[in-house]
Amino acid sequence: MERNIRLLIEYDGSRYEGWQRLGKGSGVTIQGKLEEVLGKMTGENVELIGAGRTDAGVHAYEQVANFHTDCQMKCWEIKYYLNRYLPRDIAVTRVDDVPERFHSRYNAKGKKYLYRIAIGDVPCVFDRKYTYYCFDKLDITAMKKAAKYLTGEHDFKAFCSNKRMNKSSVREIYDIDIYADARELQIMVYGNGFLYNMVRIIVGTLIEVGKGERQPEDMIRILESKDRTQAGVTAPAQGLFLQEVEY
Repeated sequence: MERNIRLLIEYDGSRYEGWQRLGKGSGVTIQGKLEEVLGKMTGENVELIGAGRTDAGVHAYEQVANFHTDCQMKCWEIKYYLNRYLPRDIAVTRVDDVPERFHSRYNAKGKKYLYRIAIGDVPCVFDRKYTYYCFDKLDITAMKKAAKYLTGEHDFKAFCSNKRMNKSSVREIYDIDIYADARELQIMVYGNGFLYNMVRIIVGTLIEVGKGERQPEDMIRILESKDRTQAGVTAPAQGLFLQEVEY
């Protein structure tokens, strides 16, 4: 009897070309590594469906993925096998049987992404792969004001790097929360879905507001322009984490 199995996965994306499996001769991906181990475990040609296609260098605290299989191993046995044979920068934290129609991507109701910015006087050597270090002092009040203009349902075409995208670029951001202490500033972006590089472009634009290079009200004009060149730079990948997927 075929089963549908859901995995909760965390990974350090530093050495991978993102989540999605690429063509032959391309770089190593998270999906590709997982499918390789699952294939050996089940003896099947496994297709793993991920909730979000994180970019090259992006990390995940809690990626969700599912696959269909005839394998009859218990969930704890699958978890043990995967964590034994996967590289140490990919870990499966939970394995569950789920209903046949469950789909990690299509059933997702919301996603939370976290971006980490180091702001101390000296960048931490040990956090360099997981934070973006900003040398400039950031105006957090202005960044929070700018973020409010981005919440709600908008056409986020100006915040998308994919120039050839033909599908709708309308998305809803439920909340953008900005928190800072003496060493780190964190930006949490929570929405129903995200375009290619959307979170990193939002963060890059908010950083420019924090530096005083843009005004918070500029967000209105950028959204209305639907022009990528009007938004800020794409923030580096290493500071971004897929934090949670909601169903």
